Amino acid sequence: MDINRIMNIAACAGKIILESGGEIYRVEETIVRICSAYNINNAQPFATPTVIIVSASNEYGQTISVVMRIKRRSLNLEKISKVNDISRNIKCKGFTLELIENELSKIDSEKAYSTRINILCGAATTGFFALVFGGNLRDFVVSFFIGALIKTLSIFLNFVETNEFFINITCGALAALIALLSVHLNIGSHADKIIIGSIMLLVPGLSITNAIRDTIAGELLSGITRSIEAFLVAAAIALGTGVAMKLWFLLGGA
Repeated sequence: MDINRIMNIAACAGKIILESGGEIYRVEETIVRICSAYNINNAQPFATPTVIIVSASNEYGQTISVVMRIKRRSLNLEKISKVNDISRNIKCKGFTLELIENELSKIDSEKAYSTRINILCGAATTGFFALVFGGNLRDFVVSFFIGALIKTLSIFLNFVETNEFFINITCGALAALIALLSVHLNIGSHADKIIIGSIMLLVPGLSITNAIRDTIAGELLSGITRSIEAFLVAAAIALGTGVAMKLWFLLGGA
């Protein structure tokens, strides 16, 4: 039994789940399940939003550890589902290590939706949120445009590896300025509805949800970390939006 190989496979599966927006308890549960399927019953995983550590002892009493750093996090529920399916079916379907390695490699390299689809969905999201918050059709059109612009800018800034805090400040400021300008030019009707609908695209809903779920599951370190992350993102959105609005009114905007 190649314990090093098994532990690396388990850690890789956990890494994919964590990078795709999965909860900490799900990551650790998947690692333990994969190790147990190959008769490693003493595996001790420890995961945080930025690192995964797996430790176990071999038949000679030697302790082996695997460490994987997490440098990117996104949202891809399909990847989480596929990794879960593999980990839960190892015994009943007799998956070999080679097969699991190949499947995990395919899952990890899968592309998300295209840039066009992401921009279109982002635009539709902001537009309909503007309607939900009481805006009219004109507000929908402006929010739709802002959403497309914000999503395009976010994709570009992520591509050049810009800090997340700066991205949210920039996008929040852009949303506020365009909303105020559209109302000033009589294109939009309600600046507040447009701004609120537009910044909903930036709200850290996943971080907040995972923070609560991890805390309930007893993962206090991860819960606190993700709560702070969500707070900083929210603060960046508020800062960008607030500064843009303040400058607009100081410069004589109505």
